[in-house]
Amino acid sequence: MSDMIKVAVDAMGGDNAPHEVVKGAVDAVAEDENIAVLLVGREDMVNEELAKYEYDKERIKVVNATEVIGFDEPPVAAVKNKKDSSIVVAMNLIKNNEAEAFVSAGSTGAILVGGLHIIGRIKGVARTPLATVIPTLKGSTLLIDCGANVDARSAHLVQFAKMGTLYMENLCGVKNPKVGIVNIGVEEEKGNALVKETYPLLRDCEGINFAGSCEARDIPYGEFDVIVCEAFVGNVILKLYEGLASALLKKIKEGMMSTTMSKIGAAMSKKAIKESLKDFDVSKYGGAPLLGLNGLAVKTHGSSSSIEISNSIKQCASFIRNDTNAKIKEFISKDM
Repeated sequence: MSDMIKVAVDAMGGDNAPHEVVKGAVDAVAEDENIAVLLVGREDMVNEELAKYEYDKERIKVVNATEVIGFDEPPVAAVKNKKDSSIVVAMNLIKNNEAEAFVSAGSTGAILVGGLHIIGRIKGVARTPLATVIPTLKGSTLLIDCGANVDARSAHLVQFAKMGTLYMENLCGVKNPKVGIVNIGVEEEKGNALVKETYPLLRDCEGINFAGSCEARDIPYGEFDVIVCEAFVGNVILKLYEGLASALLKKIKEGMMSTTMSKIGAAMSKKAIKESLKDFDVSKYGGAPLLGLNGLAVKTHGSSSSIEISNSIKQCASFIRNDTNAKIKEFISKDM
């Protein structure tokens, strides 16, 4: 396994653990011959799931961890007291250079705390943001920060913009990505104190293609490649985005089944609709990376299926192959 990209996966995290997590790991290894997975969790339960599959036993190993951090536990206390939890054990694998990345559908708070205190920040990174790729009419947009720093300052948002730019360039292939700051209007003088202070800093920042303010209604249309905000705003945007998409899809289905004629129309258009909706399937993008760490931690949805787990593992491999952390270090060091 020494020549492989090694990804530690929290086998106990999320609503569908360990069965969906294990299946996702098996699928990722089958699809990429240069990935090795360390499944961290209760050994007996993980091995029971693995027994259901044929897989390369040299590229999937089990690391025993007897404890699990629940979603309702205080993150700081849980990380401190549950030393043998799957999240803590997995992150220590990165700290000890036994793995290069970490994937979990478990407690967001514990992942943030563990990432900061176990893996540690890159020198010069003031705050580590969660960044998630969201689908738009033009492809995809990176929303940063979507859940880690609700009290960020202007200097932090500038670093988020830099890290987001590098992410979109290196992992999504977007050249010179357009960066916008979430605002309540397009005029520079609009916004709260944080936005007003950050706007000129982004405008004058070398190395990013700042395109001005981004109103919430612009987001689904893909007018910006990187959207910068503090985590309170980012998380509200993300949750509304997900909830509205689910509600609209439900309403459309109800309409299609409402009459005999609509049912016939639905049957005739089913294939085309299904193909169109694939573009808005967030699971294909993987999870939300916690950027700026001395390693990589990726948070996936608590309800993640095997598809999202598999794509998150492959997302880690792409991040490492592109040497993204080294590029972040170089970009951030210019400010020091």
